Amino acid sequence: MSDVNKEAQLAEIKAKLKRLLIEQLSLEDVSPEDITDDGELFGDGLGLDSLDAVEIVVLLQRNFSLEVKDMEQSREVFRTVNSLAEYVYSKTQS
Repeated sequence: MSDVNKEAQLAEIKAKLKRLLIEQLSLEDVSPEDITDDGELFGDGLGLDSLDAVEIVVLLQRNFSLEVKDMEQSREVFRTVNSLAEYVYSKTQS
């Protein structure tokens, strides 16, 4: 698969993730443009917490049919929109 195709698919996944994060987590006064691809989602970044992490797991199951079982791995996966998109991409390409 070409890098161009991968980049296009990643861009699509990132856009969808941003929309879903805002909808599923009821992030009021936040638009997709406000969420940077490499900005932290938790703590000082977007300010998400552990309950939001559970919602993200549900969001991934519902929208991408992905199961996140390893909580240590999920900490790294859930760090940024980029890391989430890479995870979704890697799991949906097989």
